[in-house]
Amino acid sequence: MTALTLSTAGAATLRADALVVGVAKSGKALVVAPGAEAVDKAFDGRLAAVLETLGASGAEGEATKLPAPAGLKAPVVIAVGLGSAPEDGESFGAETLRRAAGTAARILTGAKKAAFALPIATADDAAAIAEGALLGAYAFTAYQENGKDAKKPLAEVALLGAKPRDKAHKAAAERAQAVAEEINRARDLINMPPNDLTPAAFAAAAQAAGKEHGLKVQILDEKALAKGGYGGILGVGNGSENPPRLVRIAYTHARAEKTLALVGKGITYDSGGISLKPAGHNETMKCDMSGAAAVFSAVVAAARLGLEVNVTGWLALAENMPSGSATRPGDVLRMYSGKTVEVLNTDAEGRLVLADALTRASEEHPDAIVDVATLTGAMVLALGNRTFGIMANDDDYRSAIHEIAEEVGEQSWPMPLPADLRKGMDSPTADIANMGERMGGGLVAGLFLQEFVGEGITWAHLDIAGPAFHEGAPYGYTPKGGTGSSVRTLVKLAERTAAGEL
Repeated sequence: MTALTLSTAGAATLRADALVVGVAKSGKALVVAPGAEAVDKAFDGRLAAVLETLGASGAEGEATKLPAPAGLKAPVVIAVGLGSAPEDGESFGAETLRRAAGTAARILTGAKKAAFALPIATADDAAAIAEGALLGAYAFTAYQENGKDAKKPLAEVALLGAKPRDKAHKAAAERAQAVAEEINRARDLINMPPNDLTPAAFAAAAQAAGKEHGLKVQILDEKALAKGGYGGILGVGNGSENPPRLVRIAYTHARAEKTLALVGKGITYDSGGISLKPAGHNETMKCDMSGAAAVFSAVVAAARLGLEVNVTGWLALAENMPSGSATRPGDVLRMYSGKTVEVLNTDAEGRLVLADALTRASEEHPDAIVDVATLTGAMVLALGNRTFGIMANDDDYRSAIHEIAEEVGEQSWPMPLPADLRKGMDSPTADIANMGERMGGGLVAGLFLQEFVGEGITWAHLDIAGPAFHEGAPYGYTPKGGTGSSVRTLVKLAERTAAGEL
């Protein structure tokens, strides 16, 4: 786990394996960003010129490594691009700083300590740099025990320019570390192979975290689910030798005035069931529990931050497999709510487990429910691989979540719930079918979920199918594999709820 320190040392005097500075574009010129003045001085004021000679442009995502001159204790300088220099009186955006720090941290894999001399004008800047560096330093190495030559993530991040004795800076750094560590917890779960992360193993991880952080954890196994009538979760999990679970993990605060319920889709592996996915579409389906991982991590983060709000997480965990006991297309399931669902496609399973969890969460009458799921390929087609969709039964709440996501650096977009698409889920056999019109499939899924939300409860649905698992090359602070998408949004939502803003 990467350590974080706030240092009062100067950039020229701190001993570290590398010194990270920022550079930006100002018109056609390359300029050194604030925070790197001592480093520029060591280069006799020619750092920008040297970098230009090496081909640096200052573009975001760019990084240039060069040997440090005499006068610096660190042997290496890494200059990361910050894009266009801000206007006078303005500062670099938080996401720009976050991505730059993440880029540097990834390059510094194997290093013991790096000093980050990026622009810090406020505590929020310090938080963004800390968060980006800690997220960029992530590596999933649990299954590489024999690879002794494999490089470890950057061991320590030292923030220069932050103020360790300033309450705001110290609190910002502590928050950044807690949130980043919980995002990395979610990433670890998402990256874990499905032969190890079964529903029972996921539930056990929640139980262990609950014990560590003082959370109340309740686990319903397959017998309890059958006794309780959770037909959706059982219907999805029936085909697997690894039975399903429903986990309730709750954080409470004595002074809390509101309760936020978070519901996560936790399909630990999705083969599609009898409606089997074709080759090329099932190799990464260990990530279909990303919503549950995000919810789990957000609840733990709320506890670590001591937020004055009650946050209850519901993890709907199952493995969707084909077998003689699997649900068939055409079967009818009786859900926990009492409604019946005709299953037309067993690969539309996420909405079935979520439906039971939404109904159960509604029974506790929370002030709001937010569900998170890698729910539909249609949302990826609509918004791409880096943006999640937001649907809600309250337009103001949907807008608030969208604004929060943008603030914390997560790309999102508000999506509608067109009433006319509901008719496509009419079933001649059951109360509703689990499929509707093909066009607008992501919206259809949202309409299905809405049927299982308690009356009068504010609800939102985040479809994170695009950004939950990154298959391309790493960029910024985003690694290859599980990303921890939506954790930051959920934590900030809980903070806003605690503050009485929602």
